[in-house]
Amino acid sequence: MGRCRRPPREERLAVSITGAPPPHWRQSVMSPPRLCVCVWGGGGGVFVVFRYDPPPRAAANQSAGCGLSGFPRRPLALACPEGVEWGPPPQVMWTGGHMTVPASDMAVPGAVVLLLPLLGAAVAGCGYQSCPPTRPDLLNVHLVPHTHDDVGWLKTVEQYFYGVRNEVQHAGVQYILDSVVAQLAADPSRRFIYAEVAFLARWWRQQDEATRRTVRQLVEQGRLEFVGGGWCMSDEAAAHYSPAIEQLALGRRFLRREFGACGTPRVAWQIDPFGHSRQLAAIFAQMGYDGLFVGRVDYQDKATREQLREMELLWRASTSLPPPAADLFTGILPNVYNPPSGFCWDQLCSDPPVVDEDSEENNVDNIVSTFLQIAASQAEHYRTNHIIMTMGSDFHYENANLWFKNMDKLIAHVNARQANGSRVHVLYSTPSCYLWELYRANLSWSLKMDDFFPYADGPHQFWTGYFTSRPAFKRYERLSNNFLQICSQLEALAGMAAREGPYGPGDSSVLREAVAVAQHHDAVTGTEKQHVADDYARQLAAGWESCQLLVANALASLSGSKENFVFCNALNISICPLTEVASRFTVILYNPLGRHVSWPIRLPVNGASYAVTDPQGQPVPSEVVPISNFTHRLRGDGSNATRELLFQASAPPLGFSTFTVSRMSRGDPRVPPAQTPALTQPQEIQNEHVRVLFDPLTGHLKEIQNLDKSISLPVFQSFYWYNASIGNNETPQASGAYIFRPNSSKPIPVSGSKQVSTYLVKNRLVQEVHQNFSSWCSQVVRLHAGQPYVELEWTVGPIPVADGWGKEIISRFETTLQTDARFYTDSNGRQILERRRDYRPTWNLSQTEPVAGNYYPVNSRIFIKDKKFQLTVLTDRSQGGSSIFDGSLELMVHRRLLYDDNRGVGEPLVELGASKQGLVVRGRHLVLLDTVESAADQHRLLAQELFMAPYTVLAPSGGPSYRRGHPSLQQFSALRRELPPNVHLLTLAPWDASTLLLRLEHQFERGESANSSQPTTVDLLNLFSAFTITSVQEMSLGADLPLNAVSRLVWTPTTGPAQPQPVPKLDPSQVTLQPMEIRTFLATVQYKVPGGGPAGL
Repeated sequence: MGRCRRPPREERLAVSITGAPPPHWRQSVMSPPRLCVCVWGGGGGVFVVFRYDPPPRAAANQSAGCGLSGFPRRPLALACPEGVEWGPPPQVMWTGGHMTVPASDMAVPGAVVLLLPLLGAAVAGCGYQSCPPTRPDLLNVHLVPHTHDDVGWLKTVEQYFYGVRNEVQHAGVQYILDSVVAQLAADPSRRFIYAEVAFLARWWRQQDEATRRTVRQLVEQGRLEFVGGGWCMSDEAAAHYSPAIEQLALGRRFLRREFGACGTPRVAWQIDPFGHSRQLAAIFAQMGYDGLFVGRVDYQDKATREQLREMELLWRASTSLPPPAADLFTGILPNVYNPPSGFCWDQLCSDPPVVDEDSEENNVDNIVSTFLQIAASQAEHYRTNHIIMTMGSDFHYENANLWFKNMDKLIAHVNARQANGSRVHVLYSTPSCYLWELYRANLSWSLKMDDFFPYADGPHQFWTGYFTSRPAFKRYERLSNNFLQICSQLEALAGMAAREGPYGPGDSSVLREAVAVAQHHDAVTGTEKQHVADDYARQLAAGWESCQLLVANALASLSGSKENFVFCNALNISICPLTEVASRFTVILYNPLGRHVSWPIRLPVNGASYAVTDPQGQPVPSEVVPISNFTHRLRGDGSNATRELLFQASAPPLGFSTFTVSRMSRGDPRVPPAQTPALTQPQEIQNEHVRVLFDPLTGHLKEIQNLDKSISLPVFQSFYWYNASIGNNETPQASGAYIFRPNSSKPIPVSGSKQVSTYLVKNRLVQEVHQNFSSWCSQVVRLHAGQPYVELEWTVGPIPVADGWGKEIISRFETTLQTDARFYTDSNGRQILERRRDYRPTWNLSQTEPVAGNYYPVNSRIFIKDKKFQLTVLTDRSQGGSSIFDGSLELMVHRRLLYDDNRGVGEPLVELGASKQGLVVRGRHLVLLDTVESAADQHRLLAQELFMAPYTVLAPSGGPSYRRGHPSLQQFSALRRELPPNVHLLTLAPWDASTLLLRLEHQFERGESANSSQPTTVDLLNLFSAFTITSVQEMSLGADLPLNAVSRLVWTPTTGPAQPQPVPKLDPSQVTLQPMEIRTFLATVQYKVPGGGPAGL
């Protein structure tokens, strides 16, 4: 038996545990200090609770009690108070919500062993053990006070935060947080939840230390709970999985840093997005969330679920990851996210307050009776004796006293009715406390395998227009994340040299936060007011400027040459002042992918011929072609270049290649003879892999041939427009920013005649057919040498509306494939889901809109197939798409509308653009024809190449050396070897001074490729050449928790239980990835040069 002597020494206490502990652990020393709560914990948790009466000489020492250290993942080390002796290791029993320690196991003078109901209020703490007591014999109504604070919508982010422009919408987030904290501090029974970290972080910076201590205490007590935890509440249709992960991780990292373990959200809170995706649900599961609550589901789906009492379900969010890795308990809220009718007590509401004094206005009986009726009605749609009510809405709680004062009274008077036989118990609660009660019910739950798209809130009201709305911003968001990944990679590769270099201080956080904000469900969706969309673009532009400094610093460090780097941001319309006037310049192509790429370079020039050399000084074939009339019209006066220089560049994995370009004089014998475009109707273009045939009479594309596989498919492609509805006799619903509603199922051809004017450009590097459909719609059908796909570069706008009709523009492909009403779209750029026309997997659909009701979000690709062949179209931004009749597929590329759709934004989607005549949009569709068996091998890699595209930086030649005595590098790769083709380097970013964040993903689904869907192994320790990895820790997907510390609630589906797999011991030299698996690591690194950056430059 150990004895504590003066000074106290630390003793190890081994605790033997039986039974299933609750999901969280917590340590606390109660006040008064004689009641000690000692903890042994890891992913689960056990409380050892005892009463200690200190001997007289220790009584004056207020700190006498349990001294805790050595947690979280090993037995507790206890510093014994004087005079306390421990017996043998106690046997801790966990049964029925109580933990028991036999008194005989503790030799503590005057000790009394207590039973602790973990769901009671005996112990302060966060997590599930902080939840208030409930009544198992009654209907428990969980009131969840909350505010929904859009990170931009009708006002900009800053306007919302500071509370300006209240004539647009009364909302001031800083005052909401001020008011809520004061009201929580005033009454220990009150609770509140908060979701939007972008606002919280800004508010947190304003607070003094006393306020911060108060907030931390509220969080540690579980009374202020963070839900969702992302920088914003992201959209689920138009958001790509990469920035969706990044914005969640950004918010969670802030919460972990400022509030510790208690700040980590356990519940995902997607209460306002307009439909819900399977891939995002899988992301939530892999980040460690125990459940998800959503507000918006299709009105028919909701009615069916209410009838079947399936408003709560288990969502199996991946068919590739073994259950329950991507299983996510999902609850559908009863009132979207609003309070029950008549119970809104915000200053923005007009419902009567609770009057319980002696007054003729006394309304207690009426309010209580109404509430009991609502509770009873809601309970009929849910399975347990617990229901949830969201008490708040958009920007509520600016005067939190109004809400809390009335909810205090409601709780008191409803619960008082129990004395008269009422079976309802009301309490302040949180989503996690409600979730915990559902878990304790130990039920099995219906299983969902598909997703929640498309969303309709009534007949003829399909929210499928926002899949395409604001297409230019959707592209800018996609490009911005592409550049953010490049910026982060170069910051990781160059270390401090990227942040503090010759071009000024580089900072990736500005762009990281701007891209995170852009994921908001009123940002990338295009459902915000125009001035707010402009502000989102402004934030992204500011982020680009900061990152361009960082990229310049990093490239100088890595290449060893301080060039005057130039970033030409308007190359898509062929504007770049340097290349237009310089007779000599360099082109640096950076490749963010883990494999070698070949990439077409197209630069505006005025010379007739140029010589291009590669990093080894070898000549590279190049061509000069006239700039198209389409591009001339787009540029206006922005450039005077008349030609474009084309050449094919290549770059090594995670690295760069430098090419030198020199203008040749007219007398140079290397100058080829000038070529002019052929204006005759082209009949075909082809390269080594693909042939494309055109109708010689109409100029339309008519057939695609895959020469490698000797397969051919008739394909007709053209542009059409749907006439946007302004409402009719059936319903006044108009097409708008959110809602797509054409007034006819048959679209109108953009071209007024059957013949499309065309001309041909053909040389060694590229073959193009330029098609002109109208004065505002054109397309280039392009085949680059060596590329196994057809590129369609379309330019649409300004959409004419002088006729008074809004128009929704589509590109439609018609084939002979027998598709049986089926087509396939991606989920956030990752998983592929089967779609069936006029069908929903979980209810019998009553279709009211044969076009809009069959539109789905297309984040990266859509395809149709029969038993042999597959036609896949990849997109460069999120768009809406469908297959309206067998053998066809279509993508909406642009829309311009003259009426608001009455969903709150309050203005039509007219987008005037820079010219004020209407927005012009340019984009690309990549078309693949392949066998069904081989299609995934092509479209998976091509989609990542399109999303993580190589980036071009330019410079005039001849910059000084970065390090005296070191030659410059013309080519660099940060990898020792290419990654396997089925592995993608999803994230490489700095974490702190000597630690990098790495994410590797298997980018194939199970069973979609004979070879690429197999597990693959990577040697992480010997992968990189830019630095040496000295230690590796595997983390959860959000990188805020060690993977072995993640402990999720395991739910049982009606199909039977699935047990989580134990976390295998990490061997960083053999990291195996299963199909669709993402693995996340924090790696401690040593750079080859002290202070960052590889040596030998």
